[in-house]
Amino acid sequence: MKRFYKDVSVAEESGAFHVLLDGKPVKTPSRKTLAVPTRTLAEAIAEEWRAQGETVELAQMFVTRLATAGADANRGHIAEQILAFGKSDLLCYRAEAPRELAVRQAEVWNPLLDWAHQNYGARLAVSTGIVFVEQPAEALLALEKAVWDRDDFALAALHAASSITGSLVLALALAERRLTAGEAFAVSRLDETFQAEKWGQDAEAEARAARLAGELAAAERFLRSLDA
Repeated sequence: MKRFYKDVSVAEESGAFHVLLDGKPVKTPSRKTLAVPTRTLAEAIAEEWRAQGETVELAQMFVTRLATAGADANRGHIAEQILAFGKSDLLCYRAEAPRELAVRQAEVWNPLLDWAHQNYGARLAVSTGIVFVEQPAEALLALEKAVWDRDDFALAALHAASSITGSLVLALALAERRLTAGEAFAVSRLDETFQAEKWGQDAEAEARAARLAGELAAAERFLRSLDA
């Protein structure tokens, strides 16, 4: 859409922060006034609005999109979607062959599964191949608690990170500063990186990967802004 504002500012009201476009607050898709819990997050949103040119590219404003998703969140629905990634976590499905890839997966992924066990009490089962593996009920309950302990804005970022990486463990590791966005993305792309090493890069796949890496970096920025 065409840019319809000149000035972007941040205002505080009753402990919440609003982004103002020519003095009028940004609205969510459900037409609620967007109110975020930290000034740092509000400034990050404002920066995206200031960066727009003659047209407003909402699809590229990932911090804003996460904020509005958090503000409009159906908490139960989004938590259920996040937990689905824990039930079929990428890190639990290993290659049967080649051995080189299987070894690389074990070396990189096992410490993160150990971390999830130590940090949350969630010991996830590991399998080879693509056949679905049923995870222990106690592990899923532990992950459920880890998810539900977060506020709606953090849930929005956790959902984005899980969707990009295919892993709730990686999303939690990003949220807890166990991994950076760059590290989490690289860990989630072990298989693709291995294939590229063997067969070369695909331009279309590279472009998609770059876009997803950028979105994950925005999710990390969003999470850190919540902590500020």
